[in-house]
Amino acid sequence: MNIQAKTVLVTGANRGMGAELVRSFLKQGAGKVYAAARTTSSLPDFGDARVVPVQLDITNPAEISAAAQQVGAIDILYNNAGVMHYSDIMTASTAELAADMDVNYYGTVRMMQAFAPVIEKNGGGIIANTISVLGLAPIAAMGGYSVSKSALFSATLAARKVLKPKNINVIAVYPGPIATDMTAGLEMPKASAADTAAEIVKGIIAGQEDVYPDPTSKQVSALWGSNPKSVEQYFASL
Repeated sequence: MNIQAKTVLVTGANRGMGAELVRSFLKQGAGKVYAAARTTSSLPDFGDARVVPVQLDITNPAEISAAAQQVGAIDILYNNAGVMHYSDIMTASTAELAADMDVNYYGTVRMMQAFAPVIEKNGGGIIANTISVLGLAPIAAMGGYSVSKSALFSATLAARKVLKPKNINVIAVYPGPIATDMTAGLEMPKASAADTAAEIVKGIIAGQEDVYPDPTSKQVSALWGSNPKSVEQYFASL
């Protein structure tokens, strides 16, 4: 997709991957980028008049409806907002599991449901969801997060089938560990958020349905393509 002069909405744009995605869309010539966050005061100063702040908590249906009315027409919805609790599936509290699911799965699905009609009315476009390689197989210490991303993986593919006839392409993005606040406690090699965001936007421009934007995710993609069971075994060894 040629994104020159296109209108984009990025959720969770206040830091990490979200902020870098906003910058990458701007560098590639987007005409307007709605930068959404739970509190707009937490957004960085992007130094670009094309950025429009949007207050949006994706766990709040009323705020999602208000945001859809505020933005009017968009070409690309990038669902980046997410949370992660560090606990395995056998010790995680109900509250931790529910929080991961409410943001990563239900919140993202709510966004697709609310904004797909907006994109369709505008002639079609793209919905991109950050899933994570942990949507393909879990890491035990991030049980609730992995489960929520696995659910999002399935929902993304289901939405792809439903929205294709409406001229909306649904893109699945599978990053590995990225150097952000969310992964600060992980002791493993991490890709930079800026480089990963740039690769994601390049993948969107190239029309890729599945984007593996960093070295770890590319390795996982190769394993997944040859033997899906090996991805489970690889993560179990970490």
